Amino acid sequence: MNPISEQSWLGQQNDALVDAGNGHRLHRDVISPFLAMQDAAQKDGVDLQLVSSFRDFDRQTAIFNRKWTGQAQLLDIKGDELSYEALSDNEKLHAILTWSALPGGSRHHWGTDIDVYDRAAVRNWGGKFNLVESEYITGGPCHTLSCWLADNMEKFGFYRPFSVNTGGVAVEPWHLSFENTARVFENARNLDGFTKAIEQSDIEGKTCILPQLPTLYNRYVLNKGHEPTEFI
Repeated sequence: MNPISEQSWLGQQNDALVDAGNGHRLHRDVISPFLAMQDAAQKDGVDLQLVSSFRDFDRQTAIFNRKWTGQAQLLDIKGDELSYEALSDNEKLHAILTWSALPGGSRHHWGTDIDVYDRAAVRNWGGKFNLVESEYITGGPCHTLSCWLADNMEKFGFYRPFSVNTGGVAVEPWHLSFENTARVFENARNLDGFTKAIEQSDIEGKTCILPQLPTLYNRYVLNKGHEPTEFI
């Protein structure tokens, strides 16, 4: 695999993407293992489908901005909706980053990471699907899928990068990463490049974000976290 450019890990350019169907794109190293895993799940009666795959820097910026401006809901660490009006800018920032990455800091920029669900089970369930942890544990529509992944994903080279709450990103049992390729992108990340990208971006809330960017980088991008705070 060629060295990773700064633009690639930041999600500003990715020349290694291939079509994964239904509007999804994956890194060329990931498509065959994913399809093999999907086929194996199907044979076991699990309808493993993509919710999200590659997202570029601009798309991640749009997601963040919608949440910052109150156009999309904010959730606490349990997946319950927060009152946008009741939050300070700093509380709002951490609530967003618990579930959605800053542009340039998302693993979805690489094409190596995917969000998955059991489409058939969700359709039969009939509730509002929010992609939260309660949907992947006992009683949730994707519990069977979650158990299947725990038993089988490593056979296809995938793992869960957000399997534990460190006080950074929330637990995301739906988020899988193709380890061998993702590690190359991980090793290319650096705070200087990330900071420059944020400074030059159209992201909302810069006056709140930039002074604490080194801390945010470690807590949420590297997911080193710290003790969870109450509002998230």
